[in-house]
Amino acid sequence: MTDALFLSHEDVTDLAEPADYVRVVRDAYRQRGEGAAAEPRTKLVNDDPPGMFTTYAAVLPETGVMGGYNYSAGFGARDAWFVTPLFDAESGEPLAILDGASMNPFKTGAAGAVGVDALARADASEVAIIGSGAQARGQLRTTATVRDFDAVRVYSPTADHREAFAAEMSDELDAAVDPVSSSAAALDGADVVITATNASEPVIDDANVEPGTHVTAMGQYHPEKNELPPETVARATYVPDLRARVTRDAGSFLAARDQGLVTEDDVHAELGEVVAGVEPGRTSDDEVTVFDSGGTGIETAAAANLLYERAAERDRGTTIPFAPASEALTGR
Repeated sequence: MTDALFLSHEDVTDLAEPADYVRVVRDAYRQRGEGAAAEPRTKLVNDDPPGMFTTYAAVLPETGVMGGYNYSAGFGARDAWFVTPLFDAESGEPLAILDGASMNPFKTGAAGAVGVDALARADASEVAIIGSGAQARGQLRTTATVRDFDAVRVYSPTADHREAFAAEMSDELDAAVDPVSSSAAALDGADVVITATNASEPVIDDANVEPGTHVTAMGQYHPEKNELPPETVARATYVPDLRARVTRDAGSFLAARDQGLVTEDDVHAELGEVVAGVEPGRTSDDEVTVFDSGGTGIETAAAANLLYERAAERDRGTTIPFAPASEALTGR
């Protein structure tokens, strides 16, 4: 028998700052670049009631943990539920089960921030945000820890949403955050572009992506989700979180491939390979780079461990017992 912690939303919501998430996620991707195991998401779709059950996982040997997400969306409640199991990578014993919803924008945003840090120009000073929801907020909060932005422009089709986003984020960041009325206006002069939508059609025009721009796209985790123009994918140095997911669910890459603009050989490297120095990142100031962030167990396990360690230090959580299979299977 072993004890694990159940960590509720209230237990973990105030335990880490954006920079903390970026630090541990960067190290996790380094481990992936040096050979740590990770698999793309597995998604099961249910018709009646309509819903989706998704899992993904990773092993972080140096951190000493393994884990990932199990989450459902839709079904009868028409909501989403994020359950995050965390295991000890040496003993295999369960360490914790987290209510993982509150960390989601931060751990996903941290992956995006690591992508910006690895691929954007060092002097990047203006960022365009396409989208105004929780994920867009997470992306901006974390990305602001790796570059000093002078200006932020946000576009969302709903004026009230982009104005609320700008007002909230202006209070949090040193940079001015301005709502704009089109994606073209957001991208005008932008060094970094972040798309955080659930769009099935491109949300930016290739003509507005200037030489030297870095693009982080985080809404491309389904073959029909396609935030980026095929032309942008084709001319960019294209870096996904996991190479294995590119032909499964990286919607913009698949659209470019279907138009004959790219092949699998056009995948430059995984993000972890760039972070670990196994492959180069940006090689010129005029280069367009794309980080395709579909979500992995890499950032999930890293973020969960960060919260678990801090919760344990503060004596938070509820202890729950787990029986090993050697006992439970035999009834001893």
